[in-house]
Amino acid sequence: MSTLLSWLILAGPLALVAAAFPSAARADADPAGMARRAFAAALAALGVALATALWVASRGPATSPTLGVAGIGLGVHVDALAAAMFTLVAFIGVVVIRYSRNYLDGDPGQGRFLKWLSLTLAAVLLLIVSGNLAQFIAAWIATSLGLGKLLLFYGDRPAAQLAAKKKFIASRIGDACLIGAAALLFASFGTLEFKAMFAQAKALAAIDGGTGAITLASLLIVAAALLKSAQLPLHGWLIEVMETPTPVSALLHAGIINAGGYLVLRLADVLVLSTGALEVLAIVGGATALFASVVMLTQTSVKVSLAWSTVAQMGFMLLQCGLGAFSAALLHILAHSLYKAHAFLSSGSVIDLARASWTPSPGGQPHPARLALALAGVLAVTLAVGAAFGATPLSKPGAVALGAILLMGLTHLIANAIDERPNSYVLGKAAALAGLVAAAYFALQAAAEWMMAGSLPATLPARGPLDLAITLLVVLSFGAVTLFQSVMARDAAQPRWQALYVHLSQGLYLNTYANRLVLKLWPRRAGADANPSAGA
Repeated sequence: MSTLLSWLILAGPLALVAAAFPSAARADADPAGMARRAFAAALAALGVALATALWVASRGPATSPTLGVAGIGLGVHVDALAAAMFTLVAFIGVVVIRYSRNYLDGDPGQGRFLKWLSLTLAAVLLLIVSGNLAQFIAAWIATSLGLGKLLLFYGDRPAAQLAAKKKFIASRIGDACLIGAAALLFASFGTLEFKAMFAQAKALAAIDGGTGAITLASLLIVAAALLKSAQLPLHGWLIEVMETPTPVSALLHAGIINAGGYLVLRLADVLVLSTGALEVLAIVGGATALFASVVMLTQTSVKVSLAWSTVAQMGFMLLQCGLGAFSAALLHILAHSLYKAHAFLSSGSVIDLARASWTPSPGGQPHPARLALALAGVLAVTLAVGAAFGATPLSKPGAVALGAILLMGLTHLIANAIDERPNSYVLGKAAALAGLVAAAYFALQAAAEWMMAGSLPATLPARGPLDLAITLLVVLSFGAVTLFQSVMARDAAQPRWQALYVHLSQGLYLNTYANRLVLKLWPRRAGADANPSAGA
């Protein structure tokens, strides 16, 4: 791609910046005009994203020279990874801005909301197409600052102030980690330009691996990604952003929260030089996914349950990266983003949907023994179908682990088919469905790996006993959760289960301790409730 066409990619985020140019007061004075400009700019960004994706698919990566020194400045680098994420975020941006026109119609701050929504979306798009790590960090910080404005859209709400404070603290720690990593990488590679840095990293991987400085930089990158993606133990801010308008939740959970995962994927060629950093990513991601999945089962609020689901899904995605399944993690991001944006934007209709789809109970929970048998069956199907696609616990532990967890969703269906008087036809249909789901999953994994060849490292095999132990522990843990869910529902009236339910519904009070610490370090000012700008 010529230099001119490379620079034209920036027209997408620049259109959104131009749309948000009027002051907040002027935007609020003419919300309809602000809505029209924001929607037109979002459509323009989507058009640029689609054109870029088509060009990359037909001509290859697009890279511009960097306007700066030593790879530090303004530049564009768009390969298959960036093109996929650019298109995803631009598409979600169009949907969210269009939704906001009606959702906030009549709200006195609608224009201001659309202004900051456009600027935040522009920052995310700029981050995705950044050609060097310095520009990436600048867009990373801009994304966080824009989100902070959206979190405090209703600044007089104490819960919104607390969530914004926790997000601010977590973000600044993450920023410091990423800046420190950039300094170490610059010292190691002599440049922060992605194309040159990745070429050197691949050369090191072919020889003897990374240096101590690269390992430390990788650990700092992992820390920044974990903080950005609301992983344990600083996950609580994401649960409390329900005080913001629903479009913010949709964009946050479907686009902004993915920045941590995108950071890992963008710098995957560097991270593979540090096995220790990847293992930290897998352990924390796996632990967060397990914890958030269990807590999600106890939530009664639709949006809070979706927030816990996002924490868990980000954990799964980072677990995949930690186990070396980078293309599988990208596929996870794409699927989760589209699903979660729809889930949040349709959350207000959940009662109507539940009433329309209600059916009588088929007769209670399956017997634990039948459930365990069904669980063993779906695990066997996963291993058999995975092996047919060349994915085994040794060759592709990340893909196999997530495939097993996916198929655990069919456990209750198969357990009901294994009734007291089993029917071969019903059993055959259940087994065929499990095989079909497994085949679709591994086929998509193979397709994603093929499409991302050259942009992401090939799926890594198990690097040693720790990788195998993490994979086995993840699968066994979620198998135990599947059994636990059935047993707890069966014995829900017993006091011990009721007590456990209460503790889990509060997230084992981790967020409560975080709130106390934040309020101790950053107490609310007197009269903050009456001042919408307090805590901003």
